[in-house]
This record gives sequence, C-alpha cells and structure tokens, in this order.
Amino acid sequence: MPNILPKFSDDFLNKTTMYRVVLYYLMTLWAAALILAIFSLLPFNAKDLVLSSIFILAICWAVNAIFAYTFKAPSNPESVLITAFILILIIDPSLPFNNLVFFAWAGGLAMASKYILAINKKHVLNPAAFAVALTALTINQPASWWVGTLYMAPFVLVGGLLLVKKIRRYDLIISFLISSLVFILGYYLYRGQSLFSAFSRTITDTPLLFFTFVMFTEPMTTPATRKLRMIYGAVTGFLYAPFINIGGVFFTPEISLAVGNIFSYIISPRKKLILKLDGKINEAVGVYDFAFISNTGMNFKPGQYMEWTLAHKKADNRGIRRFFTLASSPTEDIIRLGVKFYDSPSTFKSALSNLESGDEIVASELSGDFIMPSDKNKKLAFIAGGIGVTPFRSMIKYLLDKGEARSAVLLYLNQSESEIAYKEIFDEAKEKLEIKTVYILTDESRISPNWTGRRGRLSESMIKEEVSDYLERTFYLSGPHGMVNAYVQTLQKMGVRKGNIKTDYFPGLA
Repeated sequence: MPNILPKFSDDFLNKTTMYRVVLYYLMTLWAAALILAIFSLLPFNAKDLVLSSIFILAICWAVNAIFAYTFKAPSNPESVLITAFILILIIDPSLPFNNLVFFAWAGGLAMASKYILAINKKHVLNPAAFAVALTALTINQPASWWVGTLYMAPFVLVGGLLLVKKIRRYDLIISFLISSLVFILGYYLYRGQSLFSAFSRTITDTPLLFFTFVMFTEPMTTPATRKLRMIYGAVTGFLYAPFINIGGVFFTPEISLAVGNIFSYIISPRKKLILKLDGKINEAVGVYDFAFISNTGMNFKPGQYMEWTLAHKKADNRGIRRFFTLASSPTEDIIRLGVKFYDSPSTFKSALSNLESGDEIVASELSGDFIMPSDKNKKLAFIAGGIGVTPFRSMIKYLLDKGEARSAVLLYLNQSESEIAYKEIFDEAKEKLEIKTVYILTDESRISPNWTGRRGRLSESMIKEEVSDYLERTFYLSGPHGMVNAYVQTLQKMGVRKGNIKTDYFPGLA
C-alpha cells in the first residue's frame, strides 16, 4: 500500500495497538458525523446522535460490568467501547424516544453474547452483528447502517486504509471485496445499470467500506491462516450480496457476518487459555522468558503467535492486549513468552514484569503462517534481529526434540554479546543437527576483543559468504519493522524470489 503521510502513519501505527487504532478510528467517525449532522448533511440532528450515543455507551458499560462480575472474567474496556461505537454508527439515532428499548436490547445483547455465546471461553460471533441481527429477526428492528453514506465515505475510507495498514490482513480484505463486488455489480449489470453507476452506488450509498474495514476484520472471528482467511472472505463476500436470501429471509450485512462467523469457527476453531505463571528466566540482558502452565492442552505450530491480555490499571496507549510469538516448542510442557524490556516500558510490560508465580494471564487467537514448510527437504535460512529470534527458538527447539535434521542457517543480529538469547539451544542444534548459527554484533563500540563471531551490519556480501546457496533457500525474517523491510529489499536485490521470503508479522505490534 502506498505510504500516505508515511511519517505520521508509521510512527502512530507502530506505537499503537490494533484495538486502540480501531477505537480511535470509530471515535473519529463519530466526531465527523457530529459535525456533518450540525450542518444538516446527515438524516438526523446532532442532539439525537449525542443522546443516543450516551445511552448506548451506558448500556454497554453496565451490562458488560454485570456479566464480567457474574462470570468472574476480566473486563476489557477497549472491547466494550469498540462494540458500543459500532452500534452507535449503525443504529439510526433519530428513532422515537419509545425505541430506546431497541438501543437497550442491542447494547445488552452485544455485551451478553461475549460471555454466553462462547465456546472454549472464546466468543464466536461479532457482538455488534449478532445483536442487530437478533433484533431484526425478533422485534423487527434492523440496523440502518447510516454510516454508509456519501458524506461519511471519505472518513471511512481514509481511516479504513490506515487500519488495514496496521493489521495487514490484505488477503482477507481483498478476497471479501472481490467476492462481494463481483456478485453485487453483476446483479446490478444484469438489472440494466451501468458499471460506473453500480460501483459508485455500492461504495458511497452502502455500508460496504465500513463493514469491510471495521467489522469483517475483527481478529477474534477470523481464521488463523492465510488460506482459510481467503476462503472465509470469499464466502462472506457472497453472503453479503443484498439479493441473497434463504427461505425468504434476505441477508442483511449483520446476518451475513453472523453466518460468516459461524463458518469461520467451523473451519478454524479457536480457544482462550487461562495461563498461570510458573517462573521467569533471564535469557539475556533485558530479555526474559515467562514460563506459563496452561489450564488446557493446545496444539500449535512452531513460529505462531497469540494475543495476550493482561488487565491492569491506567493502561497507556498500547492497551491491555498485545500480540507475542510463542517462544516455546509444541514439544514442551510449558508455554514460553520471550519479551525484551527497554527503558520506560509500556504499562503492559510493567504489569507483565510484576507477575508472580501463580498469577494469571489470558492467551487467545492462535494465528500465523510464519511456520516451517511441511517439505522437510526444503532449505531454510533464518534472519533474526534481537527479540525477533523467538520464533526461531520455537522452531529449532522443536527440531531438536523431534531429532529432525533440516538444512537451516540462522543469522542472528544483536548489538552486543550480552543480548544474545537462547544460545544454548542454538549451540546444541549445531552439534546435534548441524544447524549453523552465525552470531552477528552490530555495535562495534561494544564488541569484546575476544569476540570470534561476525561484526558489523549484515550485508549482502556477508549473506553470500555464510549462505552460499542462498538462491536455493527460503528466507524467514523476524525483528523490528525497519530491519525486516530492509532485508526483504536486500534479498530481492540478490535475486531471491519474493515467494521465498517470509516475514514475521502479527497485528497489534506495539
């Protein structure tokens, strides 16, 4: 995606979690709607918008508090606000006063669904979509989706592009848009409309953009892998077409999403784990492994990541939820989380560092395609920067425990020798499996005279020296965004095919 306002967008997105980006996006849409309503550019007045918003926010907050207390579950303020603002943006605020019952039902059902309609402690349906779908079917009160209007479209589009840039679910977005537009435009063309008229009407006079960017991309209800996400996108895109119906019931956006969510769960079931801290291990300067014991079993592949939720007071802009790669191997009895601590850590990391044995943290949303190929004969090359080494610790520990020899080389960059983590694992792999690890220190001023590894920047010539058959290998890159992007360009310049370069990315990095 082209870098529009690159400095602002990159700095802001990299320092803000996905959920905060979504929340700020929704709040911006609300503010834009308020201004437009003041100038009579929307079909309701500003007073109605303000009053209905306050009412829905209050209902959502109260019902969530009740259910969180009843189920003794950690409450997530960001999640409550996001759901509430979605409802505000899709329910007509100008409904008569006696329809406050609709607002109450929608807010209450949305919050309740997070606790009641949950399998393995994981909600299956998008809460807002479920709520308005049920009110439409039971009390004949559908959502108006007023956010899908001409004057709101520019705000929805710009903010949506920033959100997609943050979560990088291009596969999901593209598959859904292609599927939905093919069926919608095909239908309108069949009815005699011009392509331009049909397209402009679909983009500016329907909630397609808002639905795509905000509701469809929710990570909790999307499949874990790229292939399954594309299937999910195509199926839901077909269901989104307004002329699709079953038994005379037409698929509104909320119903199409609810059915799509169920399909997503069937093809990619998810669970939420309650983990208890077993201990902390200081792996290197500023690097700690947190070892957790799970309340239930979990199957995962080396290199995958999870979303970690740690409730704490006065959370900063990075929130109470973060995504981290699993440092442990599926062969181990504990779940390892490798974390690098810097000066002035986030409130999340501060809370994490203060955990004591027996304290709990919630882990969910197992995802990621940054995994080794099933073909054991494929040659691999890993490039890790700092704490970006965690997925390679998972992979190499797995190969050690399985006694599985693969042709692999690890190029591991750190500023100083004291920052090298998991060295005993990598040295053992060299001895038992002939997996070579090249340790590279980049800060010349901090290198000991006794250092025998490589030094300086990992250059094109260094890669060729250490990985002579680099054109035959699949490269895996993990580390800071800038480092990963730089080495993607270096490898492509060296002639490595794009399909042979895999980067570790997960939404919400901050």
